[in-house]
Amino acid sequence: MAATRMNSLSLSLVPFSLPAQSNCYSLEPKTLFLPASPLIQLNLAIKRSNATHSVSKFTRRATTATVSFSLPASKPEGVSPDKLPKWSARAIKSFAMGELEARKLKYPNTGTEALLMGILIEGTNIAARFLRANGITLFKVREETVKLLGKSDMYFFSPEHPPLTESAQRALDWAVAEKLKSGQSGEITTGHLLLAIWSEESAGRKILATLGFDDEKAKEIEKTVDNDATFSYK
Repeated sequence: MAATRMNSLSLSLVPFSLPAQSNCYSLEPKTLFLPASPLIQLNLAIKRSNATHSVSKFTRRATTATVSFSLPASKPEGVSPDKLPKWSARAIKSFAMGELEARKLKYPNTGTEALLMGILIEGTNIAARFLRANGITLFKVREETVKLLGKSDMYFFSPEHPPLTESAQRALDWAVAEKLKSGQSGEITTGHLLLAIWSEESAGRKILATLGFDDEKAKEIEKTVDNDATFSYK
């Protein structure tokens, strides 16, 4: 009786063939042996669908991004909007990268230290090149930032656009004011942004000073503050 019961529960192997597919995720025709039993019936159906087509169509969809053509600096009194200087594309990108860096570090605000890292992440501007030439790299700035401000709670999630700290807001306002004061035409560059960070007694200035930046280097930046890097396609 026991032997009969064991025989009734034993599993046997039955062959099962997989159809070939003509796409990049297809399998070569293979025969698999699947367990079969009088107590277990397997009904397997592999049907080709348009799921792969849907995925590839989604991945090929163009990615778009919304870019702001101005930074959140306060508008000076008595200056008409059409006379306000515009920010350069590299300055805007540096600001966006600074916001992103603040989010990566899980900080609740975008401070002058984040603006400094944004300049270095953008990387192609004259200010970033000057900083790297003087040994001030993104890695060092990030390291000094964590030493100075500490690590954020791992469970904290920064907002999509971390609001500016008071010192970072004053830095942006300073850059606009200095550009207007100079009377020069052209855009507000990353050089203005770097000098603005240096003008504020904040985390950004402390980190710059720790890494060897000083007033003499600031004067060197002032000489090229109205210029920005240009690409050569030759």
